[in-house]
Amino acid sequence: MKTETADLLAPLDLAFWNIESEQHPMHLGALGVFSAHSPTAGAHAADLLAARAAAVPGLRMRIRDVWQPLAFGGAAREADPDFDPLNHVRLHAPTSDFQAVAGRLMERPLERDRPPWEAHVLPGEDGVSFAVLFKFHHALADGLRALKLAAGVMDPLDLPVRAPRSIEPPRPMLALPDVRRLPELVRGALSDVGRALDIGASVALSALGVSSSAALTSEPTGTRSIAGVDLDIDDVHRVRKAVGGTVNDVLIAVVAGALRRWLDERGDGTEGVAPRALIPVSKRRPRTAAPQGNRLSGYLIRLPVDNPDPIARLDRVRQAMVRNKDAGPNRGAGAVALLADHVPALGHRLGGPLVGQAARLWFDILVTSVPLPGIGLRLGGHPLTAVYPLAPLAPGQSLAVAISTYRNHVHYGLVADASAVPDLDVLARAVTDEVDSLIAVCDP
Repeated sequence: MKTETADLLAPLDLAFWNIESEQHPMHLGALGVFSAHSPTAGAHAADLLAARAAAVPGLRMRIRDVWQPLAFGGAAREADPDFDPLNHVRLHAPTSDFQAVAGRLMERPLERDRPPWEAHVLPGEDGVSFAVLFKFHHALADGLRALKLAAGVMDPLDLPVRAPRSIEPPRPMLALPDVRRLPELVRGALSDVGRALDIGASVALSALGVSSSAALTSEPTGTRSIAGVDLDIDDVHRVRKAVGGTVNDVLIAVVAGALRRWLDERGDGTEGVAPRALIPVSKRRPRTAAPQGNRLSGYLIRLPVDNPDPIARLDRVRQAMVRNKDAGPNRGAGAVALLADHVPALGHRLGGPLVGQAARLWFDILVTSVPLPGIGLRLGGHPLTAVYPLAPLAPGQSLAVAISTYRNHVHYGLVADASAVPDLDVLARAVTDEVDSLIAVCDP
């Protein structure tokens, strides 16, 4: 008789599953905009998504509770025997504002008793464009995994065939450590304890002297608004070549400058304001064949919103990122996500809501980058022209920023609590203005 196995959620996935609330759903998203050849392109795209979803195994996976020894209080992914793509792909009425509709759709939590993902097709009133909003629960997929799942329903690509790679076996429901590895396990456990203490101390230090802005925190209302900003990657490279650092340094510094402009325009003031930004870092091996769980750490930096000089802001961001990279993603205040591995499954279940509320004590704003392929993607022959990544909001926080680069363009996806940030369009405009300001300084 074959032993039954299940794909147990990794500790961080389990944390995301239990942190969720009605006001703070833990799904990430992406709003893709396509050019259309006809007014019926959106309806055709919805049919294609539903038909292709049935053939993508990862989209059939639901999450169920586990109450067995060694995983008591945990959860596992399993194939949904009643999976119906029509429960996940929805065609909406034509609209002239993709982002407004997508913002309202991001408010709604995903159904937890079925595979936690959705694809919303939004035809454009102009008849020459449509958009697709993908939503994936963070426990089902991180940014890289979500990209792979979404790519599975796009038009096939003619790519070189690679040699097959070994597939990671699912985590067994019941597993005991090999006694021959006990010395190694003990050494690893001691190392983990030291790392946990180091991370805890760094978190405590990071909270000292924090000067953020009330605009970045809010009582949860469950409302959402989104805004997208489209930049030319060549402009970003002009700044990078003139000032130094990396493209990512420039993109983070742009966020700092945009926040300064936005807060000043609101009349909130920026003197002494240096909010803590969490910069997620993926620890996934690039060639892992079947990546399932989140493999995330992070860097924590102070955004120099209080500095009036755009070049000085960029230099401070660059220095902070260099310090973080020198220390590595396994230590420091940004690596709190790694502590999830040391919490038993039942602890995640019971302590999830409390952990979620503690996010505001750890960081003030999320700034994350989502890698996208350089090749052009299509759906039903219609080219994808823009992709705005959308990050979940942590409890008590009013704004999150996600950034992607696609086909010579940088796309900023801004997600906000709609009640706390009714002027998200002002912040979006400030992103563009900040890039223009940097270019003007670099190319006088």
